[in-house]
Amino acid sequence: MSTALITGASSGIGAAFAQALATRQTNLVLVARSEDKLYSLAQQLQAQYQIQVEVLVQDLTAPGAATKVFEAVTQNKISIDLLINNAGFGTYGPFSEASLPKQLEMIQLNILSLVELTYQFLPQMQQRGSGSIINLSSIAGFQPVPYMSVYAATKAFVLSFSEALWAENREKGLKVLAVCPGPTQTKFFDIAGFDQLASASSENQRSATPESVVRDALKGLEGDNSTVVTGGLPNQIIVNLPRLFPRDGLVKIVEQQFRPKS
Repeated sequence: MSTALITGASSGIGAAFAQALATRQTNLVLVARSEDKLYSLAQQLQAQYQIQVEVLVQDLTAPGAATKVFEAVTQNKISIDLLINNAGFGTYGPFSEASLPKQLEMIQLNILSLVELTYQFLPQMQQRGSGSIINLSSIAGFQPVPYMSVYAATKAFVLSFSEALWAENREKGLKVLAVCPGPTQTKFFDIAGFDQLASASSENQRSATPESVVRDALKGLEGDNSTVVTGGLPNQIIVNLPRLFPRDGLVKIVEQQFRPKS
């Protein structure tokens, strides 16, 4: 029986990954900082699917936290077949008015922890000649997004990093996939403080369910894909706009759409 490690597993897309993989009889290691939610989810999945679920309560915004996760997994002699780097968050507003510690915390979680976890677990997969990594990017990773500048830049990093690792490892029997959702029915926009899309998400407008994102991701993983854009044709159009329009013109249009309401 294979084992998957999921970060940000207590809610949203992470919890949907846990649910979907449990139905496939995959053992789980769930990582998040929400202890109560993690244990509740673990108990439910263990009882329903008769799988093994380990819980690691860890705040991955803390430097070195990813290595602590790897050390805990190693000490428990757990072999990870699928690593899902799902944890991440965004903020909304003019960069110059944003909290600098919050921006750096975002980079720590969205980039540094993801890289650190990948670096720790990838060599073991290479030695076995099998294993998969799913990294959560976003359609925001395909172009700059004013007022979410750091978030979009972190997702552009995840996209580029994942595609490069896909190319490096595909002949070694490994799979690396960047998953790029659009607006999804999670707490992301509430946390980011983006009221316009938070309202749209809560009203099921222009937003996908976490379950549909996971379904598209796992389907993409079954193929030899480096990237999967979830959400159907509208998101496919969005991610291909940079190929069709001058970058300056496109980012001006995005700025007008994302500009905070006065």
